[in-house]
Amino acid sequence: MLDRRVESLARPLRSKRRFMPHFLEGIRIRGLRGIEDLRVDFQYPVTVIAGENASGKSTLLQAAACAYEVPGPSQDYFTPMVQFPQLPRERGGELGPAALSFEYKTPEGRTTMQWSRDRAWERRLNGDGGTQPSRQVNFRAAGSPDALPDPRSLRRLLRGGGAVKADPFSPYQVDLAEQLLPFRYAEVVELSDRDSRVLHAERADGPSYSELQMAAGERAILRLARDLAELRNALILIDEVETSLHPWLQQLLMIQLQQLAVQHDLQVIAATHSPVVLDSVPEDGRIFLHREPGGGVVARDAYRDIVQDALYGRSIESLNVLCEDQAAEGILNGILDVLRPKHLLGHDSIRIGRDTGADEFPSHARAFKKFAQLFNFVFVLDGDQRARGIDARIQEASTRELHILFLPGNGAPEEWIWDILARDAAAIAAELGTDGESLAIRVQRLDSVYNAASDTAAAIAKSKLFDLADGLDRTTAELCRLVGRREATAPGSPLRTVVAGIEDALAQWRSSG
Repeated sequence: MLDRRVESLARPLRSKRRFMPHFLEGIRIRGLRGIEDLRVDFQYPVTVIAGENASGKSTLLQAAACAYEVPGPSQDYFTPMVQFPQLPRERGGELGPAALSFEYKTPEGRTTMQWSRDRAWERRLNGDGGTQPSRQVNFRAAGSPDALPDPRSLRRLLRGGGAVKADPFSPYQVDLAEQLLPFRYAEVVELSDRDSRVLHAERADGPSYSELQMAAGERAILRLARDLAELRNALILIDEVETSLHPWLQQLLMIQLQQLAVQHDLQVIAATHSPVVLDSVPEDGRIFLHREPGGGVVARDAYRDIVQDALYGRSIESLNVLCEDQAAEGILNGILDVLRPKHLLGHDSIRIGRDTGADEFPSHARAFKKFAQLFNFVFVLDGDQRARGIDARIQEASTRELHILFLPGNGAPEEWIWDILARDAAAIAAELGTDGESLAIRVQRLDSVYNAASDTAAAIAKSKLFDLADGLDRTTAELCRLVGRREATAPGSPLRTVVAGIEDALAQWRSSG
């Protein structure tokens, strides 16, 4: 149900972005906290930033906190002078050139602004008459949700008196809290004086208590509801959004944040270590920060689920096969059609991931090594990667022997599939619901149509395979799967080498427990 809710919110949120009066579209960080040059673009109104420790998640949020001129008395808080304080050079600090650059959509159009530091931070606006865009910003730094008062202050606040101010939650704030918590409140009040503040709740079923007696999750949700429920057209920044929350509640919170974004023109950027939070936004709402071996930080587009699961320790229950594209995935699914009954494999015992590109494989291998996940991965490259040395680069990224396999041929997998279809049309036709002569005629006709094409052999093969599949009311992946299944058992087929490699990886994975 929650997954369906995430999907149902994705479309209105993507549409909403075009009509939001304000949107922070991009941030570039240079020369700050070990980040030489990092650019991050925001596509979805609710963005989740993920990555290992020290990858720059908090730095990115603090940079975002400096993007707007924030109305009210807390304006100075949202500047790099406060967000990035450093000791002077004579005390061991590393003051030097640094810059924060921003790209915005505003009611007046698109604009840019930059904070730069040489000896001190200075603001550089877009053009002589430019101004820094103004917007309400709410920044919840990691571990910062207002500390509890000490018991003596709490006692003073609960006793009340002239110096104590009582601010009841609005119906909107209470309603947001009740959407997330299994309670109904008669009243929630924030008590404060000059030195301290504390929440006090009275439930509809009778109990009355201060936040000193609240569970950490209830306290976190009430404070979020207080801060966010009535914001409009604001930028919300939350570091470690999952803190104190059960996974179920993490997912509920992310859904509520997306719903608020639709209703109230909010842009939300949250940092997390939780795979549950990541799964609660679509792929265009996920950004992964990764610190390279040399220390530089890069931002990656959303990982496919198979890679994401590995980085968050969720891949150990499956043998994972990483390939390049849809055609390769189809061939591998054909192989698994043969191996699953042969080796009594459950449906999720072997998983296939794709669309990362061969050039990304060495980087994935380094990440899998860091998180001790290499033992359950098989890398499958297209045949045209043999001459590029990608396999050697993948091995260099690891200290152990990896399972690296190549699909048949020296070109794209579609070229190999087309050669099989052209050679064995009669034998394959029955499985496609047609006769051998009709299939052979279709293949020959497409060869004639594309004979004079000037594109690459790979592009031509992909086009021919797509047209053939469309004419047969199939997909390219289905054709590749059918051929892969057939060739996996065909004597002398070069695909048998890939089958043997996967069986060897499967045996090692099973023996590892």
